[in-house]
Amino acid sequence: MHVVFIPYGIISAVEHLKIDMQAQKFQLRLHKKGKKDKYIWIQGSLRIGPLGVWEYVFPKESADLVLTTLGFQDVSYKKYNLNSRQFVLRKILKCEKIPKFKTNKKFLWIRDNVSLIPIGVRYDDEIKEENGWKHEAI
Repeated sequence: MHVVFIPYGIISAVEHLKIDMQAQKFQLRLHKKGKKDKYIWIQGSLRIGPLGVWEYVFPKESADLVLTTLGFQDVSYKKYNLNSRQFVLRKILKCEKIPKFKTNKKFLWIRDNVSLIPIGVRYDDEIKEENGWKHEAI
């Protein structure tokens, strides 16, 4: 899963958030029919694109945690007056609206002095390895 947003704030605070995001580890689920699920540890992947757009890639099972940690439950699109601009950015970046999610847990990322403008999310397809195990194509 990919979450796409634009961060802004004090440079050192934004850099600290970037370090926290890159250091986060996730469990990626591998599944195979008739077998017990396996999990492998992977690192979150942060991609910085043009126009200050950031894209964070992680397993979809951790979506609630990541979206809550980034504070997307508190975001009002009207607050930023970006509804039409955000729609255009979402289309250009091939994103979907941010889905509803649970907000009962979050990561310990330091977000002081950093604000985020949410753009959207993207979902990954599944791939099948040669040995028959399937997983999210991160």
